[in-house]
Amino acid sequence: MIEVGVFRPGEPVELLGGELIVSEPQGSAHYTAIGLVEDALRVALGPGWLVRSQGPIALDDESEPEPDIAVTRGGRRDYSREHPSRPALVVEVAESSLPLDREHKGSLYARARLDDYWILNLVDRVLEVYRLAIQDPSAPFGWRYASREVVGPESRVAPLVAPHASIVVRNLLP
Repeated sequence: MIEVGVFRPGEPVELLGGELIVSEPQGSAHYTAIGLVEDALRVALGPGWLVRSQGPIALDDESEPEPDIAVTRGGRRDYSREHPSRPALVVEVAESSLPLDREHKGSLYARARLDDYWILNLVDRVLEVYRLAIQDPSAPFGWRYASREVVGPESRVAPLVAPHASIVVRNLLP
């Protein structure tokens, strides 16, 4: 669509389950939170992990979302020919996109069997941790997460791939 002029290069669109979704502009708090999450995850995970911000992930032929943060094994050059397809962790930072991130993207990530999905909820100043993907015909993409834990600012959290890590939620919030 970019080649035929429907969209311009760099225009904020994502392919989600065969639908093109236009992303909303980012506010200062949203952008700051993305950087804080990146910083915290790089420290917590260490070498051997790539923490990508706002880059595409190739979930399937119908879906190439651009999560705020995706954590994958390897280094930046490992993905110079194709986007990562199996991130170990996906994080969305949400204000106005909270319903979309919970229902639509959550179902999409569950369908892709991503084990660890976090939403940094800036509205309520909490981190929502989603795990254990299960089939659910009532979900937008036929899948959802069976486990949802809401973690407050003073709590600590660790990615599934680094259970020894300890990230204080307050440090992710702008």
